[in-house]
Amino acid sequence: MDLRRETIRSRTGATADTPSNDDPVLFSARITPHRSLGRRGFLALMVFFGVVSFAAGVAFLLIGAWPVFGFFGLDVLILYVGFRYNFRTADAVEDIRITPSELHIRRVTHRGHVVEWTFNPLWVRLEEIADLDFGIERLTLTARGRSVAIAHWLGPNEKARFAKALSAALAAAKRGPIYNPLT
Repeated sequence: MDLRRETIRSRTGATADTPSNDDPVLFSARITPHRSLGRRGFLALMVFFGVVSFAAGVAFLLIGAWPVFGFFGLDVLILYVGFRYNFRTADAVEDIRITPSELHIRRVTHRGHVVEWTFNPLWVRLEEIADLDFGIERLTLTARGRSVAIAHWLGPNEKARFAKALSAALAAAKRGPIYNPLT
């Protein structure tokens, strides 16, 4: 089963074609872009930068270079717009879920566009592209001629841990369900 569906949905609600299986979930992960500056830090940075720019602009205004005052205000505006765009792109997510019968990847962009892939875990292999100095640079899931790059927001060490956990889940899916008569 190698299926790719592209749909556009809102960020708030699930749709009727969201996969629902009665199979036990062997692996489930949600990957989001990392942002080192939170909302409170952003506010502090903008206040600090605004005060410094205003003070420097007033100094230039007092010595007669009044056009420079406007450029200091423009710098603050450009910084604000850049950070707002950065925070907006942090709304993107990538969900990976493995059950014994399917591997499901769901990627949502910051604009709410959804792309989904569903594979049979028996046919999927995890490929790692690594650099000796840097570590794992890229993770790709490949099945029947189709490849999907995953976990591109993670750093090299995080990708290594993620690849190890994902490989274990794929191996468990390939082994199949384990029958235990005592439970």
